[in-house]
Amino acid sequence: MELRYITADIFTDSRFGGNPLAVLPNAPELSDELMLAITREFNYSETVFVQPPERPFNTRKLRIFTPGGEVPFAGHPTVGAAHVLAAIGEIPLNGEETRITFEEKVGLVPVRIVSQDGAPVFCQLSAARLPEVGPPLPPNAELAAMLGIEESDIRSDAMHPQNVTCGLPFAFIPLRDRHAVARAKLNLERWERTLKGQWTDMVFVFAMDAQHPSSDVHGRMFGPGANVPEDPATGSACAALGGYLAMRSHERDGTLRWVVEQGFEMGRPSILDVEADVKDGKITAIRVGGNSVLVMEGTVRV
Repeated sequence: MELRYITADIFTDSRFGGNPLAVLPNAPELSDELMLAITREFNYSETVFVQPPERPFNTRKLRIFTPGGEVPFAGHPTVGAAHVLAAIGEIPLNGEETRITFEEKVGLVPVRIVSQDGAPVFCQLSAARLPEVGPPLPPNAELAAMLGIEESDIRSDAMHPQNVTCGLPFAFIPLRDRHAVARAKLNLERWERTLKGQWTDMVFVFAMDAQHPSSDVHGRMFGPGANVPEDPATGSACAALGGYLAMRSHERDGTLRWVVEQGFEMGRPSILDVEADVKDGKITAIRVGGNSVLVMEGTVRV
C-alpha cells in the first residue's frame, strides 16, 4: 500500500523556516504501531494522519504523533493540516474565510482558514479547552540547575514558573531576558530528576523581550519525553502561554494579543499569533495562528 504525504513548514512564510510537518491527507485506519513507525521515519517533531470524521458534520479526524507517541492535541499539526488540505483542494474554500472543525483526542478543534486568490495564507485554531493551571513546579534553584542557568535568571514576581495546559500541559518558566533564554540548555540528567514523570515534563522557557520589533515574546520548548529535544514552533504551548499571560493581564474585557517568536536558536525562525478573549476578567477563548508553506510531496510504502 502506498500513502500520499505532503510536508509543509508551519508558522512561517518562508520555506525551510518554521516547524516542519508531515501530513498524510488520506490516511486509512492504521495501527498505532505503524503510525508511530511512520512518524519516526519522518523524524519531525510531529506527523499528522488525516482520516474521515467520526461525525459527518465535522471536517476531518486527526491522529497526531510525535516520535515518542500519540498526543491528544498539538498546534502546528492542526494549523498545518488545515493549510495542506485547503492547498491541495481536499477542503473547499469559501471566499476569504473558511471555518472547519477537526476531531482530535482532546475534543473538537475549530480552525479558521484565511485565503487570498483561492489559496490559504493563514490558519488559526481555537483551543478545545480553556487554560487550566497544574500543580506547583519544583523550586527555582532546581529549575535553574536543570536549564544550566542562574537562579536569578528565573523571574519570581507575578511572572513566575507555572504549569498550564490547554489540552497538552507545559511547564512555563519565565526568564529575565531573551539572552537567558538563548543560554538555556536542558540537562537531561537533572530533567529526569526534576520533571520526568511529573504532571508535565515539557518545558517552555520564554522572555517578554523579543528579538524582532513586531514580536512580544521570545520562547523555546524542550520536550525530551516526547523524543523532541527542542521544537521550532509549538502551537499547543503557545495556546497555554496565552492563558498564562492572560491570567496576569489587568485587562478585564476584550481580546489580548501577543506575537511569539520561537525556533531562532535552532535556525528555524517561527512566528505564532496568539489571542485570548477575556470577559469580566475570565478567559473565554484562546486562539493560535500563523502562515504555512508547502515543501515536499511523495508516497510512503507500507
